[in-house]
Amino acid sequence: MTSRLTARVRRLSLLAGLATLAGCGGSHVAASSNAIRASPTAAAVNAPLSAAEIQALRAQGWSTDFSKHAVALTEFMDGGPPRDGIPPIDHPRLVALASGDRFLTPQEPVIAVQVGGQARAYPEQILVWHEIVNDDLGGVPIAVSYCPLCNSAIVFDRRVGARTLTFGTTGKLRNSDLVMWDRRTQSWWQQFTGTALVGAYTGARLRALDSQVLSWTQFKAAYPQGTVLSRDTGFQRPYGSNPYQGYDAVPTSRPQFYQGPVDPRLPPLERVVAVFDGRQAVVVPFSALARHPVVGGSIASRPVVVLYASGVVSALDASAIASSRDVGTAGAFDPRVGNRTLRFSAKGAGRFRDQTGSTWDVTGRALDGRLRGAQLQPLRHDEQFWFALAAFLPRARLLAVGSGS
Repeated sequence: MTSRLTARVRRLSLLAGLATLAGCGGSHVAASSNAIRASPTAAAVNAPLSAAEIQALRAQGWSTDFSKHAVALTEFMDGGPPRDGIPPIDHPRLVALASGDRFLTPQEPVIAVQVGGQARAYPEQILVWHEIVNDDLGGVPIAVSYCPLCNSAIVFDRRVGARTLTFGTTGKLRNSDLVMWDRRTQSWWQQFTGTALVGAYTGARLRALDSQVLSWTQFKAAYPQGTVLSRDTGFQRPYGSNPYQGYDAVPTSRPQFYQGPVDPRLPPLERVVAVFDGRQAVVVPFSALARHPVVGGSIASRPVVVLYASGVVSALDASAIASSRDVGTAGAFDPRVGNRTLRFSAKGAGRFRDQTGSTWDVTGRALDGRLRGAQLQPLRHDEQFWFALAAFLPRARLLAVGSGS
């Protein structure tokens, strides 16, 4: 595992050179070798940076207001590539589903987003090389983000007050998670929470939008009028290959870029689905969902049903994503339709049956039966690795797993 991750760092560090040679991407500056400071102290959150530290950051091209920060600056470390060395996609090109069939295999993972009646798929085979797409969908400016180290795919509304921001990659990590920056103020934003931690926007929080990781086949079935992000990104990258080969092969492994404690309730690299209500979260591990594809519970007194389906491969396993192992996917929904709370059971092949005899899929659509055409209300949820979820939300509650909802 260590040798694989060392190779990964070398490969990612090469991205800055590739972008420079191609004449693409943002600013390319020299990365520092370690964290901003060597070790944190209890007073570090309020401690100002020294003149030398600020000068070093200025030399990297930062004009961020480092006097404003919500966490200790010691918590940030370099991830390898410099700022925008992993370049975001600012001018996404979109194609029809038929064109997507030319470069996507049926089980490949895509991030599915629907806004204003429009649906779009963002392939992880592209996001694994770019991590951020600044786009507009259904009249809403969005940022589609994916942190491979945490396996967290989160979509944000890019508007803060009256301003629309665009985002890039800082090259920094916190709790092994991508730290983004906005080009208006160069504030630093945590991808996992959507919160600005350093700079003029410190304390601001982006609004997360509903999204779901699906296989390419599942997306096409659910959104036949949708579009898909094209490989024609303006960058030269080996899309379809995985620069993180073997990263998630052993769930019990400790992520190399994570230095904090690991919650022992689950293995560090266990995939989980987390359902959110404000700052609260309930969690179900994928290992349990593979055995019990329907899990019911509640969050903030609201009923929840989590549905799991196989048929989605990992973007972080084999050297070719299409050849990776099946890890499945999950969706979280409010099980109420009208005045009725539905009870679900697994029907097999990614299908679920309720007490009315209606059949549903993992996107919360009723495919047949008395409720055909109904859509469960999605609840804000993400898939990620357990170590990251527990680092940011240590009070997250594990849902009890049974045989149905």
